[in-house]
Amino acid sequence: MYQTTTLKEKLKLFAVILIPILITQVSMYLMNIFDTVMSGRAGAVDLAGVAIGTSLWVPIFTGINGILLAITPIIAHLTGASSENKVTNSVQQAIYLSIVLAIIVCTIGGILLNPVLNLMELEAGVRQTAKYYLIALGTGVIPLFIFNTVRCFIDALGQTRISMLIILISLPLNLFFNYIFIFGKFGIPAYGGIGAGIATSITYWLVSILALAVIYKITPFRKFSILTNWVKPSAKDWWEQLKIGIPIGFAMFFETSIFSAVTLFMSVYSTYTIAAHQAAINFASLLYMIPLSVGMALTIAIGYEIGAKRYLDARTYGYIGISGGIFIALFAGFVLYITRDWVAAMYNSNPEVIQLTKQFIFYAIFFQLADAFGAPIQGALRGYKDVNVTLIMALISYWIIGLPVGWILANYTVLEPFGYWVGIITGLTVGAIALLWRLLYLQRKFVHTSHLH
Repeated sequence: MYQTTTLKEKLKLFAVILIPILITQVSMYLMNIFDTVMSGRAGAVDLAGVAIGTSLWVPIFTGINGILLAITPIIAHLTGASSENKVTNSVQQAIYLSIVLAIIVCTIGGILLNPVLNLMELEAGVRQTAKYYLIALGTGVIPLFIFNTVRCFIDALGQTRISMLIILISLPLNLFFNYIFIFGKFGIPAYGGIGAGIATSITYWLVSILALAVIYKITPFRKFSILTNWVKPSAKDWWEQLKIGIPIGFAMFFETSIFSAVTLFMSVYSTYTIAAHQAAINFASLLYMIPLSVGMALTIAIGYEIGAKRYLDARTYGYIGISGGIFIALFAGFVLYITRDWVAAMYNSNPEVIQLTKQFIFYAIFFQLADAFGAPIQGALRGYKDVNVTLIMALISYWIIGLPVGWILANYTVLEPFGYWVGIITGLTVGAIALLWRLLYLQRKFVHTSHLH
């Protein structure tokens, strides 16, 4: 990161940070899509098993990842304030914390896995696939959390291209491992959907080793000596990160778990409806990577400017990010509308599933418009280290407005399964408007403070 003076310089720097983040996020999400699509090729039971496994894992992963994400604004503030001597300790403590969180997740997951799967009315084959897909995935949780922490450090220094390269190397490897373990190649048995979990876990180990090698060997990360002079774990430092990370994590958990809840409510409809809903969500979530990446870039840029006490510059970045997010959403909505036939056919060959998927995709257009407004604002607020209001708004907009409205529409109107989508769109829109109000308030407050000094 460096200081910019003109709008043109800001736009250029923002693009330099944003584009690699976007490629990284899309590539990481493509791993999920590969798991789903390739499992679907192995059979309907494998597809359903991986879909259930993914819908249980993604909210937990996203929630914990929110806690790990807190290191980004912390490092951005430190570098903005030229306190680089404190960076090494912060990153090392974050790595310790990520390992502790991974162990907790695996332990609780191990205890709850069977009871949770038994609560769902699943066919035996689907339950079996979901269970062992998650167990296989669990073997890669520790390296995944370490990688995400190291990636936040790399990104916070503005070196987002490095993360991008690591993920771009791992993407074809993930495809290759999927091919081997799902379909059984080179003398390895065909594990079907469970093979997708094995492949993804191996990929997690590889990206983690790559990222650690990068911060050990390559400038500018080398000068921080992250992996050499280890300090002792410190509960005080963990708490500094958790204070910012827990609200981010819970807000993200509320956001992703709503889709898992809807998937569970959908289990009363036909298998075709569930498959179509899953396909549409899967693709809409890929599009969500765009506003999410804008938000992540805003956290870095705004965090850096706030650390340096350049509040007007921080405000300008906020406007760049939000207007960019909305422009992209309109474009993505247009693309979705004209490619919906092709997208639906990509997930399944059954005509009934294709027809239902196309209907769900129509709702996804409005859905991602609301997201494109809300996600960049959340990222901007994280740059200010303002995370508690986002947490409250996520709870209200998804669980107190979105899900109840969706349930009522699904059960008492002709919308049926589509009612859930309308409910979530309503909640998302309310949440985005409230967060915009919060951001404008903060910007005024910080700029006013700088005038007083």
